[in-house]
Amino acid sequence: MIFHEECLHGLAAKDATSYPQPVGLASTFNPELVEEIYSAIAEDTRGRGAHQALTPVVDVARDPRWGRVEETFGEDPFLVSRMGIAAVRGFQGDGSFRDKKRIIATLKHFAAHGQPESGTNCAPVNVSERLLRDTFLYPFREVIAEAGPLSVMASYNEIDGVPSHANTWLLQDVLRDEWGFGGFVVSDYYAVTELHRRDEAISHSVAGSKSEAAALAVAAGVNLELPDPDCYPELVRLVREGVVSESSIDRLVGPLLRCKFQIGLFEDPYVDPGLIQNDHRLALERDLALRAARETITLLKNDNDLLPLRLGENGTIAVIGPNADRALLGGYSGTPKFSVSVLEGIRARAGGGFRVVYSEGCKITVGGSWNEDTVTCPDPEVDRKAIADAVATARTAEVIVLALGGNEQTSREGWSKVHMGDRASLELLGRQNELAKAMVETGKPVVVLLFHGRPNSITYIQEHARAVLECWYLGQETGRAVAGVLFGDSAPGGKLPISIPRSVGHVPCYYNYKPSARRGYLFDDVSSLYPFGYGLSYTTFAFSNVSLEKSVIQSGESTTLRVDVTNTGKRPGDEVVQLYIRDLVSSVTRPVKELKGFKKIHLLPGESATVALTIGPDQLSFTNIEKEWVVEPGEFDIMVGNSSRDQDLTRVVLNVI
Repeated sequence: MIFHEECLHGLAAKDATSYPQPVGLASTFNPELVEEIYSAIAEDTRGRGAHQALTPVVDVARDPRWGRVEETFGEDPFLVSRMGIAAVRGFQGDGSFRDKKRIIATLKHFAAHGQPESGTNCAPVNVSERLLRDTFLYPFREVIAEAGPLSVMASYNEIDGVPSHANTWLLQDVLRDEWGFGGFVVSDYYAVTELHRRDEAISHSVAGSKSEAAALAVAAGVNLELPDPDCYPELVRLVREGVVSESSIDRLVGPLLRCKFQIGLFEDPYVDPGLIQNDHRLALERDLALRAARETITLLKNDNDLLPLRLGENGTIAVIGPNADRALLGGYSGTPKFSVSVLEGIRARAGGGFRVVYSEGCKITVGGSWNEDTVTCPDPEVDRKAIADAVATARTAEVIVLALGGNEQTSREGWSKVHMGDRASLELLGRQNELAKAMVETGKPVVVLLFHGRPNSITYIQEHARAVLECWYLGQETGRAVAGVLFGDSAPGGKLPISIPRSVGHVPCYYNYKPSARRGYLFDDVSSLYPFGYGLSYTTFAFSNVSLEKSVIQSGESTTLRVDVTNTGKRPGDEVVQLYIRDLVSSVTRPVKELKGFKKIHLLPGESATVALTIGPDQLSFTNIEKEWVVEPGEFDIMVGNSSRDQDLTRVVLNVI
């Protein structure tokens, strides 16, 4: 028997280490770190007796209204693929499973789950085959080719009128025949039933009964129905009646048996409880979780170098906000043994050196548990009294640290008609903007920490706060990581894995848009508030000597881009060198730029490094007018810099002949 668990950013169980949410891990631009994290998660999960993780999510998140953005590695197919490869390698290792510290990885959700109609979970995805292949299928194809995951989960949504769990073209023609996937496909929870009818969630109505739903899923290639047998028990009768062939069942059972043999379940299905040293392991993993949280934190604004904070010995810092003194883990989380809030982390860092005062300011929702179906908004008058109290507290301090954003209820998987998580607005919920304005009007410098599962519109904060840090959900070591960054013990080096829109009316706002897609708006700026790949540091970096090893290549050849990067500031720091490509003239329209390589480096003040990034068929290919995956001859803009913004990039031209 294969036991599966949720392992999105740590095993979803008691006393399991909780790391940053995947959207935060993507901010690190550090695949080596991601592989290390998922290797640790695998060991914990296998040691407790489970064999399969329903992770990683390699959906490309193209609509920030969608409540599952936090589960993804962001909006860029290339970044998602690199992080997905790292996660699968962490889970499965070399695929031998000999040390009993590895588990089966499950790529999900196949496919195109990340751009649902109206931003609502499980809604239809209305994309062409070309866009489907180049954007949404790309991470799956790359991860399968390079990391060999043993399992794939089909998605709830439909594409071109066909639900994924009944899509033979998707699960058989593309996944198995075209890509050579030899593992097994699992259903998302209750999704086979939804081919028929599931009143509390969604009903595709392509099957007239559960029997018909089972037959459709088998024909499409769904090996296993999760979480419980609901439609598949009908298969015995369907085979006996000749509706489903026995060979169809054999074809689906075969990969399941092969994977069970591969992970050794027939030889040794048990774990030795005596080998479980949880306390020792959890203590060691705290450092890994802290490192991941520090690398996740992304500095968006730092006027006049307010950060890192420099408080005198008798100084006072006000910690304000609804996210200042609570566990901030996000969805699909366990109950970690260790958990440090922002307030706790700052107090611990202060020691006796300076004074810390606190006020909640307002609430986002009452309670705020991910598992609670009902979302209760706070009383406005109670909130406004709390804001007044926060102002009185803040006036006693030299600087204000304001923890805002969302919580586990305001951005989550909307899994039923009574458990919602998608939003029609991206404004901060409740009275948070009122609280922010009240803090700014004290005249004290304000540092805003944003904790949430999706990008929110923060135009007021961007204009008026002195410093802004994007934190997403940092996991169990939130407070330690934040305190370290605020006071300069470590430097922020994260980069945005998804663009932050100015408003919900600016959706979609992903950076890799088509040339005709951003003409402009009447009375508004068409650009994102903060673009993909953006992130500041406590130091500065200069890019120079950009060159191509060969500026003219054949369509099957490769070349190398080199760039010198120098730390021109006074502090050590991390920088992410980002490579973007644009096909200048093509048989079908192509994005204005696409990430096709990156490298994270650490430099001391005054130190320089030369970074080399490969450009070849893998980076230059796309689905052409004939729907072939090819490199077309012509000129390509090759761009390198530290964000996707034009002003942050240096260009050279590559000719492919």
